Amino acid sequence: MSRELPPRMVVRTVHRDDSTLTQAMSGDVSGAWLCGAEGLVGLGVAARFPLHGGLDEAADLWAAVVARAEVEDEVHVAGSGLIAFVSSAFTGDGGWLVVPAKVVGFRDGVAFETTVDGGVVREVAEPSGPGAVTVVDGPVDSAEWRLRVEDAASRIRTGDLSKVVLARSVVATTERPVDLRWLAGRLTEAYPACWTYLVGPLVGATPELLVRLRGGIAESRVLAGTVSRSDDPGTDELLAQWLLASQKDLDEHSYAVASVTERLAALGELEVVGPRLLTLPNVRHLATDVKVAVSDRGALDLAAALHPSAAVCGTPRESARALIGEIEGMDRGVYSGGVGWVDAAGDGEIGIALRCGVRTGERELTAYAGGGIMGDSDPDAELAETDAKLRPVLGALGA
Repeated sequence: MSRELPPRMVVRTVHRDDSTLTQAMSGDVSGAWLCGAEGLVGLGVAARFPLHGGLDEAADLWAAVVARAEVEDEVHVAGSGLIAFVSSAFTGDGGWLVVPAKVVGFRDGVAFETTVDGGVVREVAEPSGPGAVTVVDGPVDSAEWRLRVEDAASRIRTGDLSKVVLARSVVATTERPVDLRWLAGRLTEAYPACWTYLVGPLVGATPELLVRLRGGIAESRVLAGTVSRSDDPGTDELLAQWLLASQKDLDEHSYAVASVTERLAALGELEVVGPRLLTLPNVRHLATDVKVAVSDRGALDLAAALHPSAAVCGTPRESARALIGEIEGMDRGVYSGGVGWVDAAGDGEIGIALRCGVRTGERELTAYAGGGIMGDSDPDAELAETDAKLRPVLGALGA
């Protein structure tokens, strides 16, 4: 598909006296990536491109944008200079590459501001809450989803498939318009160890990093295997030990790790640490971190090679993707696709769009969650896992 050349851009990054990420999040937000006190907030739009071919297309588009840009960067930290926010579909058409007119950032203890000449930042109202919220099942209700889990587990036991990730959705209807800035603020406060993101109509707080590239080092955090938290400390600890010993979850996790290490191994010697426990307010995950030195590859290229990992698709990849298309019963859109940011050097952070919602109407948000199905999966336990994974977005919404 042919496209017009992106506009020429003149970009300047300067130091600021302090970080104003919270204040920036009340403005004309076109993209955000926040983790704890650090992050990047994009305001207004200098250029916006709809994506039809996933992360590969995003990488090609970004190369064209960078080639026509003039950048003055006096700061030189992660996220300074020319950046874009990206969100891609799980498969097929969907997502955006957005170059903000202005970026307010705080990284590595340094506050900065980037502007793009000619970009437009609008005056907008302050963020506001949604009021009363009602939630109903998406196209596949809970009872039917259990049956589809049973079907998938049966096929795994009798076929060549080892694992498949099945997702479901719920639809929240709100009293007042859905304000994604407000949701992002709530998610950042509640889940400071996750990466809160906002791109287009997509908002969420992901614990899983598909790839971070910085200074020639690529890192990936792989999550698979989950248990819900308990309010009782003793029970919570028992659940943590159960997860570490669960063969089903350890096997599920090993498939997800292999899907990443097999693709990164060609780049050089890998450093693999895990599995370990990653503890969040609502769930615990088995987590493994993978690191490798990289040359001549950008973050978007690496993300395109890794997506979809077995953490959101299955093993083998193509068989799992075919089964998802056959029995999942919904279009994932940008759920479980790549989301994050990239700079002019190709460095950046691309997470997996999990624990997320998509504004599907002025007063409507569709939230998504999935689970890794194995041959011995229990449908009730898998449904409970998706309920736990829906909790961050629905809780932020006030449902």
